[in-house]
Amino acid sequence: MLDVYLTVSGSGEAEIEIQKSRFIAYVQRAEQEETAVAFVEQIRKKHWNATHNCFAYIIGENDQWQKADDDGEPSGTAGKPILEIIKKNQLKDTVIVVTRYFGGIKLGAGGLIRAYGKSASAGLKAVGVAERQNYTRIGVEIEYTFLGMLENQLRLQEYRIEDKIFTDKIKLIVLEKVGKEELLEQKVIDWTAGQATLSREGQVYVETPIV
Repeated sequence: MLDVYLTVSGSGEAEIEIQKSRFIAYVQRAEQEETAVAFVEQIRKKHWNATHNCFAYIIGENDQWQKADDDGEPSGTAGKPILEIIKKNQLKDTVIVVTRYFGGIKLGAGGLIRAYGKSASAGLKAVGVAERQNYTRIGVEIEYTFLGMLENQLRLQEYRIEDKIFTDKIKLIVLEKVGKEELLEQKVIDWTAGQATLSREGQVYVETPIV
């Protein structure tokens, strides 16, 4: 798992008009190539009568799966500009489809490159970008007498409490960035005078919108 990466916040669309041609950008997060392919097919079926449905996607921790398709536009004038917008924004797990309804005015190669790039950017702006940070879930089991003090200390230092589990004791699930677990664990030991039982409960991504 990556420590941190950027991706789109969800799914959405945006439409612009250039020289009487309609360009509709559809954006979606796709963590598997099959998801991206299915999304492209969904848009193609929705706009079966469009002049072109061009797309690009980048998927995988190391951008292993990349594809750009011009769908009949001159080579390199549609899919590649969309792909470059994804790369420029340093996004992963992102698929963009740009549907074009030809308006009767030819744009030329340069015009097409700018139009598809602008459409993809508009789609990203409509959907938004999120940062996904990898955290370790740290279990902190304590007696109830420590609860108020520990919650206050965690809050003051801006730690996120994901869950509370109540039994004969209480177990807090606290999130800490990957690589900094020992620092939090030592703090908890100090705060509780060594009376806490600590465990690591796997990892989870926390998502934060980028304005």
